[in-house]
Amino acid sequence: MEVVHQTATSTNVSFSSYINSLSKTPHRLRNRMLATWTPEQELNQMRLRSGANMKRKLLWYDLVALGVGGMLGAGVFVTTGRVARSHSGPSVFISYIIAGISALLSSLCYTEFSVRIPVAGGAFSYLRVTFGEFVGYFAGANILMEYVLSNAAVARSFTEYLCCAFGENDPNSWRFEVDGLVKGYNMLDLPAVALIVLITICLCNSTKESSMLNLIMTVFHVLFFVFIIVAAFYNGKTENLVKPAGLAPYGAKGVLDGAAIVYFSYIGYDSVSTMAEEIKNPRKSLPIGIVGSVVIVSALYCLMALALCVMVPYDQISDSASFSLAFQKMGWKWAGNVVGAGASLGIVASLLVAMLGQARYLCVIGRARLVPLWLAKVHPSTGTPLNATIFLGICQASIALFTELNIVIEMISIGTLLVFYLVANALIYRRYVIASNNPPQSTLLYLFILSCTSLGFSLSWKLEQQWWGLPLCGGSMIILTAFFQYMVPCDCHSTEWSVPLMPWPAATSIFLNVFLMTTLPKLSYQRFGLWACLVTLFYVLYGVHSTYQAEAEDASTGSTNHSNFSTQPEKLDIQVL
Repeated sequence: MEVVHQTATSTNVSFSSYINSLSKTPHRLRNRMLATWTPEQELNQMRLRSGANMKRKLLWYDLVALGVGGMLGAGVFVTTGRVARSHSGPSVFISYIIAGISALLSSLCYTEFSVRIPVAGGAFSYLRVTFGEFVGYFAGANILMEYVLSNAAVARSFTEYLCCAFGENDPNSWRFEVDGLVKGYNMLDLPAVALIVLITICLCNSTKESSMLNLIMTVFHVLFFVFIIVAAFYNGKTENLVKPAGLAPYGAKGVLDGAAIVYFSYIGYDSVSTMAEEIKNPRKSLPIGIVGSVVIVSALYCLMALALCVMVPYDQISDSASFSLAFQKMGWKWAGNVVGAGASLGIVASLLVAMLGQARYLCVIGRARLVPLWLAKVHPSTGTPLNATIFLGICQASIALFTELNIVIEMISIGTLLVFYLVANALIYRRYVIASNNPPQSTLLYLFILSCTSLGFSLSWKLEQQWWGLPLCGGSMIILTAFFQYMVPCDCHSTEWSVPLMPWPAATSIFLNVFLMTTLPKLSYQRFGLWACLVTLFYVLYGVHSTYQAEAEDASTGSTNHSNFSTQPEKLDIQVL
């Protein structure tokens, strides 16, 4: 009875302490939302909260393979035929070039941050040290949700392509229908769950072994791409590129709209930046891994798109299973099974890389105490974020088991583009304000006007009503960026790798990400609004109090060694922008 009484007393004390913390929420929000850490603190003191360190075993070729494996999924098989038939025509390869340029610009922004802040947090860490805790948390929460939902969708598509590889025409032939469940959630996908469980077990054991497995699968997958390209160019006809209505039958708008659709085939390179704590020489290997993988994938995608249009005229390309049906029209019926097997292998590789990256994101968010610290622990033997890997694996398996592919896909996309947009903004701010010691007002004003003009251009393009808005907004962006570059000095003298010709690459990345976000359906914005409310509520009710208490405890014990950190709990004052 005494033990029960003590437990109840402890619970009451904890609850009353939490209620007391909630009463101080406005004060703590003022202290924490814009609170930043320096890169040195992120690299050293934050990492101590994980206990053991991650093991540095990866080399540059591991990163290239991880980047290629993460991007070369089933996207090119799903989107190329639909875009060629309905949007770009034979010029679909130009759409891939435009999308590849956009991905390359975003990857350059990621690369500069990863070289200067080589930690596993990726965009979360980059934004937290630049714009403060809340922006980093908001971006991290969005990209984590995108990872979980997209991985569940990819795992379910694995079952469909595996059926195709074994000659099954019905994609649900390996799924089990359960009576009594709501339609859309009643087809249980056990192969998808089995795949997620196997990859989770693999990732828990060792990052290096997982990387080697990905390297082997990626090599075979690239050879599979080469087979399709060579076979298509050998048996295809170049006249199909201009028949029946020319290279670009839908005009320039069709090419650009197609670029917005195929862009999502490039998502995955950001996972490479989360490997920073497991690389032997991150400052040398990360630029090669991130930029190199984007260039390789861009070349393969363009050649694949060109190969498809060489095989058959664009108006005869199927919306689904386009490559398989194109080979059948050439008389290679057996190639449909080969495409299914190759796509399945690509899905396994891309899923492995995505699950590898998402666990590192959650681990570093846990270090910041924005989620329970238990998720930040690194296993001392394997050197992997074991708890985060298992937790996310369970979440993905649960979604993949019940939820139909189209329901999951409708909730994906905007979060990743938002993070890419924020990282490009953060790079300009960090280069022109933090590194150059300039007042922030002019840079913030430039970023605000650049975003507004980008949005104006994108809406004019989408609505097709106010065409005068295109030259007005486009010209304003160019003049504004040139004026900013001339008027605001920038410290470009760095011995480390940095993005050249700033601020043009980052400004172009901002514009392209805004443009692509305006192409998303209404449901994506509804989902984003709901998710934004939920993650903000979690931050207000849990995150801000957890991080506040953690910093107060560190300050009181003197473990953080902050020069601008007060030891009085209610006078917490970390570096604030």
